[in-house]
Amino acid sequence: MTPRTRGPLAGVTVVAMEQAVAAPMCTRVLADFGARVIKVENPQGGDFARHYDDVVNGPGGLAAHFVWCNRGKESVTLNTKTAEGIDLLHRLLERADAFVCNLAPGATARLGIAPADLAQRHPHVIPVEIDGYGPGGPISHKRAYDLLVQAESGSCAITGYPGMPAKPGPAMADFTTGLYAAISILALLFARKGGTTEGAAPSVELSLFDVMTDVMGYALTYTQHSGIDQEPLGVGSPAVAPYGAYSTRDGQTVVLGTTNDREWQRVAREIIERPDLADDPRFGTNPGRCAHRDILDEAIGSWCAQHDLAEIQKIADDAGIGNSRYNRPSEVVVHPQLTARDRWRTVGTPAGDIRALRPPPVISGFEQPMGPVPGLGEHTDAVLAELGLSADDIERLRAAGVIGPAHS
Repeated sequence: MTPRTRGPLAGVTVVAMEQAVAAPMCTRVLADFGARVIKVENPQGGDFARHYDDVVNGPGGLAAHFVWCNRGKESVTLNTKTAEGIDLLHRLLERADAFVCNLAPGATARLGIAPADLAQRHPHVIPVEIDGYGPGGPISHKRAYDLLVQAESGSCAITGYPGMPAKPGPAMADFTTGLYAAISILALLFARKGGTTEGAAPSVELSLFDVMTDVMGYALTYTQHSGIDQEPLGVGSPAVAPYGAYSTRDGQTVVLGTTNDREWQRVAREIIERPDLADDPRFGTNPGRCAHRDILDEAIGSWCAQHDLAEIQKIADDAGIGNSRYNRPSEVVVHPQLTARDRWRTVGTPAGDIRALRPPPVISGFEQPMGPVPGLGEHTDAVLAELGLSADDIERLRAAGVIGPAHS
């Protein structure tokens, strides 16, 4: 199969049976680096994330989650409950470098495409399986969505306010698991090129729960060694003080943060002009400041309430103190930093062109493909033709329900 785009992964082909966010994010990252990603979808509706909403060029448009996670892929519909559908999947895998899947636990084994099966039939393929909690544990059988895993891993307990836990806004469990999966594939491709692997390709097993407990590393380490469950502090951190959000005179919100004793001294002396606080031994170290954060928050909050945001940020910048403006998503999509750095690109979708942010890594000497978002089954006929099927063969498969309707 010939790669469609140029990038550092040009020539790498990935086949995916994926839903929602974690696995699609993995393969989107690979596609952004130039890999060819063939997304195998059920003819009856495809990836269920296609139908979460219709806001992109809507109403009647595309789902925001799907557009976010699926650019640069080719969609092929296959009914894998049929013998011919499974045979076609195997023919795709014959030409693939990796296979990414986050179907329900046990699904690949029932289809005969589990890692052990691929090691026998397609030993060159790197199998990547993503699930909720990993096999072999007391909750391995449970359904696992981003919110559920964030709650189970303790992430919600350190987000929000005391007595008012919250889910972190972004899909952290899904997103970080997708990145770990992509990194794992890259590592194994590197090992293959270096000749450090022999025999069948190693398989990759990832669970959202394992990834989130890794993301929770600081909080778990703190509790493990102190016996204390840190309370969430809204837009703040239990680890350092002062560090938080403060209202300004002109009705906005500024976030100010310190990370060491020297910065605290500059905040106290050069910004809020409180040398008494700077000299107070209670605030001399970060643990002391954390223990008395209410006093510091009141002093900084009172000072911020007497100044406009622009003035606060200039004073803080001049003093070398980290600060930012609290923005809503509607303000971020028009952020001047994104515009000035040319971070937006046009991406095609079945519902028309949209603006999308470029991938975060900027790699010199390579293009960032950012291919279009595929319609359901858009590439079925073309990909099957590459496998040697004639137009009559494809129509016969369509009539038999092995593939979905022709893409319009």
